[in-house]
Amino acid sequence: MRGESALGNTTSMRRGAVVRERCRRVRALAALTALVTAVALPVAAHVAGDALRYTSPNDITERCVMLTHMPGGVYSERDAAQERALCAVDFYDNAHALCPKVFSTSPGTLVYDISRGEFAGRPQQFEDAQCAHVSPVKRGAVGEPIMFKMTMNDRRTSATFATSALLYYHFSRYLAASVHVPVSVFRAMDKDVHRARVSQRGIALSAHRKGGAMNHAGWEILVAAERNPSSYPATDELFTADRSQVHGVLLQPHGDRYGPEFNGTRRSGWGAGQNRDFQETAPFLALRSALPLVEAIDHGIHVAADDTMLRQAMRHGVSHEQMVFWMQELTEITLLDYIFSQQDRIGNIDQLAWWYWVDDGTVRRQPSSGTAVPAAIAAHHPLRIKRTELNDNDAGGRVPYANFTKTTDMLGKIRHYRAETYRRLLRLAKDFDTRGPLYDYVRDTFGLSARQFGQLVDNTLKATSLLRESCHKGRLVFDLDPHAFLVRGEATVESIDCDEP
Repeated sequence: MRGESALGNTTSMRRGAVVRERCRRVRALAALTALVTAVALPVAAHVAGDALRYTSPNDITERCVMLTHMPGGVYSERDAAQERALCAVDFYDNAHALCPKVFSTSPGTLVYDISRGEFAGRPQQFEDAQCAHVSPVKRGAVGEPIMFKMTMNDRRTSATFATSALLYYHFSRYLAASVHVPVSVFRAMDKDVHRARVSQRGIALSAHRKGGAMNHAGWEILVAAERNPSSYPATDELFTADRSQVHGVLLQPHGDRYGPEFNGTRRSGWGAGQNRDFQETAPFLALRSALPLVEAIDHGIHVAADDTMLRQAMRHGVSHEQMVFWMQELTEITLLDYIFSQQDRIGNIDQLAWWYWVDDGTVRRQPSSGTAVPAAIAAHHPLRIKRTELNDNDAGGRVPYANFTKTTDMLGKIRHYRAETYRRLLRLAKDFDTRGPLYDYVRDTFGLSARQFGQLVDNTLKATSLLRESCHKGRLVFDLDPHAFLVRGEATVESIDCDEP
């Protein structure tokens, strides 16, 4: 009996071991299968968030995705409302018309609201009559157009990576940035409908347009890719997994282009040269100065005025308050551009003017439609201040892009910083270093490839190291706070721990 029992137990143990080994192999095979699937599937369209779905005339299901918000990010109710409004746009509801963007260097689609007016409910008539305009049309549409922008990278075109706009939007909210980055959402569209309705018209309208060679080449490549997706080498960056749709982002830019007072003279030509020119503007010179803030501002204005072009751009004067806002915005632009390896920032920065005043210790503002002070706020003696709109963020995020912020050492030259920006960067870097929830969020939300994600993490850690070194050596002074400066009329230096957020 004992022998039989022992034999039974041994057999039972062996069977259990076999079962456990089989289970282990099944789990390992499942994990391997999941890994292979994850590697094989396209990544660019694999964004995470709440989605709305639309059906094209070809019965293709399209998605618009409001990406999950970045943990710890400062999002406003207006941000959420704009996300919903962008994703509520139905390309096929007869309330929207689509025109090719044939200005600037990259192709894109302008989405017009025609829910009211002379073309209401008649998108074909609007497109036939109005799309021939090179600049956005003003007649027959409600408000300004929304932009549907896709990825386009070829030796004949300018660099465009649609995912970059999503990165800038969400990271700017995490950093609680003063500079305004427009809300953006992921959008896909039936490639055949897009080709017939937009891209083919884009080729015709961009042909022979003076200075439009890159734009025209972009439309040619896009049409060829929409006919045969495999003809575009980075297929996943432009098409959904089933190759039935092109994908990109929806956003609505606002603002007018700055002159050389902020964008720089650009006299040294594209690349590192114009990025160095950018550092010779008054606000950047002030950032580079080790003098106390107000003295640094005066120094920046004085030195920049030695340049004829910059002196002309500043001929109406630049207030200390304006300079503090500009300096703060520049620290955020350079940080974001360093993290994302932005290669086409210079000359592409916009602005909107606002009236600012202080009422009982509180900073107030309202949009400015001109230089005359509105009678309703005249008693407060408001200042007209240009605020930066960072609309053109499409040349970051890809590994091949040139990181001119890094190669021209912009971060290493900065001597003034906002304490909250620095603290948030420290928290981000610490999370990335320990593979915390922010690390997981970025990896899983934006549809980045492993190389793109790795570069982003590496750039974040390097940017943090650079600024931390400046902090430890006493080169970085935490005295940038535009709203506090408006209230007090002077700078306040904050003492912080260089290593702990």
